Amino acid sequence: MKKGILSGLKVLDLSRMLSGPYCTMMLADHGAEVIKIESPTGDTSRKTGPFKPEDLEKKWSGYFVSLNRNKKSVVIDLKSKDGKKKFLSLVEKADVLVENFRPGVMDKLGLGFNSLKKINNRLIYAAISGFGNPQFGKSPYLYWPSYDVVAQAMGGIIGITGPDKNTPTKVGPGVGDIFSGLMMSFGIISALRMAEKTSKGQFIDLSMYDAVLSLCERIIYQYDFDNSIPKPEGNGHPLLVPFGIYKSKDGHIALGIVDNSFWKILTNIIGNKELVDNRKYETIESRQNNAKSLNSIVESWTITKTNKELESLLGGNVPFGPLNTAEEIFKDSHVKKRSMIRKVKIPFDDEIKPWRVAGNPLNFSEFPQPDFKSAPCLGENNKDNIFGHKSEIFKKSKSSKLRKAFGSFATGVTLVTTRQENGTPRGFTANSFTSVSLDPPLLLVCISKNAQSYSTFRDSKYFAVNVLSESQRSTAGLFSSQSSEKFKITKWKKGFKELPIIDSALSYFSCEKTNFQEAGDHAIIIGSIKDFGIRGGKPLGYFDGDYFSIGFEKSLIDMVNNDSNTHFGAILENKKRILFIADKNRNLTLPKSLNSQKNLEGLEDYLKSLNLKFKLDFLYSVYEDKEKNSHMIFYHGKFSGNGNITTVTFDINEIPYEKIINNAERTMMKRYHDEYHHGQFGIYQGNEKKGKVKKVF
Repeated sequence: MKKGILSGLKVLDLSRMLSGPYCTMMLADHGAEVIKIESPTGDTSRKTGPFKPEDLEKKWSGYFVSLNRNKKSVVIDLKSKDGKKKFLSLVEKADVLVENFRPGVMDKLGLGFNSLKKINNRLIYAAISGFGNPQFGKSPYLYWPSYDVVAQAMGGIIGITGPDKNTPTKVGPGVGDIFSGLMMSFGIISALRMAEKTSKGQFIDLSMYDAVLSLCERIIYQYDFDNSIPKPEGNGHPLLVPFGIYKSKDGHIALGIVDNSFWKILTNIIGNKELVDNRKYETIESRQNNAKSLNSIVESWTITKTNKELESLLGGNVPFGPLNTAEEIFKDSHVKKRSMIRKVKIPFDDEIKPWRVAGNPLNFSEFPQPDFKSAPCLGENNKDNIFGHKSEIFKKSKSSKLRKAFGSFATGVTLVTTRQENGTPRGFTANSFTSVSLDPPLLLVCISKNAQSYSTFRDSKYFAVNVLSESQRSTAGLFSSQSSEKFKITKWKKGFKELPIIDSALSYFSCEKTNFQEAGDHAIIIGSIKDFGIRGGKPLGYFDGDYFSIGFEKSLIDMVNNDSNTHFGAILENKKRILFIADKNRNLTLPKSLNSQKNLEGLEDYLKSLNLKFKLDFLYSVYEDKEKNSHMIFYHGKFSGNGNITTVTFDINEIPYEKIINNAERTMMKRYHDEYHHGQFGIYQGNEKKGKVKKVF
């Protein structure tokens, strides 16, 4: 099945009759999923006609079929509580909403743009009305109802159409509606492009009066430049001659002679001595001044020949074309080759020949037009899972497995920072970060929409990415928490555009945001790098829900294999209280295995001798005691029981570090205190001077 260039675009269409439906038809023809929201009585155009003889119940008006192909239909009563609830559930998932009510109608229902953007900030709200929304200029005709003929009349097109000034003539097709719809489709695509960069929707206003006026742009500059009031010119042109419709022997043809080169070709084909080298017709201006006589000469020649004869003489040589009726258009090989009449399968009888409707004139090299589908029955898709593309397989049981799968590869750890308008720094951790391009220099970072400062990042023009080093594990834990003290605790400085730059980061990149795209529960930011810095060291990594240090696993294995003087100890916690061993001077150490049994089993036997119940849950630290020329491996665990006369406990926030006699244990426990409050644990590696906390996997 072919997908159009707009495949994946979700559109709610509340419009009726022609202007809005033509707009959404353009989108649907190219793959957008357009859901027509109809009242219980349906779009008025369903009953407008004409009807096929086979449609005995007169349910399928040609007017409706042509404009609403490729769409779906859902019946919703927007005035009812249940109807509004259902409608709002669709708005949550939609990209675009199109309506052509008079201004204020949706607001009275509580469904105007300002209400809907609160539940979908990315929504493009497109409103077509006769005289526009007052926020862009309050028209004196604001609440007048308007249809195509009104827009044609007031916008100026009828005033310049017809045989003379006393016979103003409406343009055949509903150009007031169609051109308005076409302009709005352009507006929607423009707003979508900005939404892709910022994830912000917006309100689009289009007045049919304004659209027709822009279509008649020539009358504005004519009146301004020479104070003339353009009037109907019949089938001619006020500035160019010969340019218009001319009689032939069996119909009419069109000629459009704009410049002198085409004029010379035409005079040579006609062969009339009155035209060749006649100064009256030598220039564009002279031909304009002698339009009446020139048009008469040209038509006196065209009327002597059939359309076919004129085609053989003029076709391909000058701007020429026959005046086609609908019957002749159906027969024209151009129309067949260009697929400009498309077949639509009839939904109520497979044996009847398909309907035929005008095709879509836009063609894209990479996205061939999809096949046309029939317009929908009223409420045909009421029971469908509209916009329901979220797979049911990702329920809780599957979701946890998916999370695990996502965590099956390691990433670096960054702090993404920015500042509010008042200068307040904001930031949080982000593990999905990559370079995009060197020329121009671009990077990409993925941030969670659940983060407290998400909206600040969404709205900020600038941001910075700080790549953390292995010594900044506690900083990563702090910034992944909800703490309001992050920037008070962490050392940082102001960089480009006063962005917060974290001290000791391996590298940093100050960026101007170029794209912002919401993607599920996250958002993707692409930034143009304006400033950067780099320092030495190893990066902090993230794997399977925790942090780790690059290359640490090998150093641990080597230490255990090569050093027989290795002891085992434990950090045991119970309700925020930490267990220590105290000597007669109340100096403190952590519980460790005896020299006679330097292994994990020896540690467990020692803990049992202290009259404790315990459970060791994970490896916490490895450190080198240079004073004793030994290595220590500590496990983390829980304990209960009263212990014996050598055991004491302290609240995590009241540990007397000065009483811990071993420098390495003291350093490790200070780090443990910070990690406890961040809720993140890993492996500590160090000595009596300093240490780092890491993760072994």
